[in-house]
Amino acid sequence: MKNRIDACFEALKAEGRKALVTFVTAGDPDLATTENLVTEMFDSGADLVEIGVPFSDPIAEGGTIQRASLRSLKHNTNLDQIFEMVSRLRDTTDKPILLMMYINTVFRYGTEKFFDNCKKVQIDGVIIPDMPFEERDEVKEYAEKTGVRSIYLVAPTSKERVKMIAEESKGFLYIVSSLGVTGTRSEISTDFDKLLAPLKEGNYCPACIGFGISNGEQAKKMASYCDGCIIGSAIVNIVEKYGKDSIQPVGEFVKSVREALDS
Repeated sequence: MKNRIDACFEALKAEGRKALVTFVTAGDPDLATTENLVTEMFDSGADLVEIGVPFSDPIAEGGTIQRASLRSLKHNTNLDQIFEMVSRLRDTTDKPILLMMYINTVFRYGTEKFFDNCKKVQIDGVIIPDMPFEERDEVKEYAEKTGVRSIYLVAPTSKERVKMIAEESKGFLYIVSSLGVTGTRSEISTDFDKLLAPLKEGNYCPACIGFGISNGEQAKKMASYCDGCIIGSAIVNIVEKYGKDSIQPVGEFVKSVREALDS
């Protein structure tokens, strides 16, 4: 079953363009602002948007997104509210929307109920960074039943596992740029030619690099190795600085990255 993620990457490939995937934490500074930020990012050139589900112990995140989660949790942001927000967004956009979250939140909510609600409000994919690939059966059945893409991750340490993970991946493969947690980096030194070599032969889903990309120049460099780039902490930093007034500066930042990717 083809969903919006598949259609998006097919269209970008036909146009010879790279995907720009952006991220915000739901409920930071509030859900109304999050909703407006998602719309603004799409309008400014984002192709896919990840909405982070706040969690009390986000082990894959650096300080920027940790603080965003804590700000959101202070006013009790929860999954039902996020589903309602996405439902409203579907009145205005048909572009791919994903959730990025931790497996404990899925389990506590109820795995079947979670994926059924993703389908109901038309969430296209879910990224669960703390779910090991070998434990994917915890969600695979429900994801396939509902047509929601479960996005898998590979890291610089994955090595011989890259091809194995790619063979099972749908939607896109999330390439973690560097060891460690999320957060902007002045330099990314991973040898992507070597890391992604197993993907050069074979019909695999698209791949996007994330973690640490902080500006248009880095985004263009990272996207040169694959099908697109993912930017999170750089955007969340802007939200942290401007709060409810972050819509315009986030839009300007996303436009600058889009222009760099298209140049």
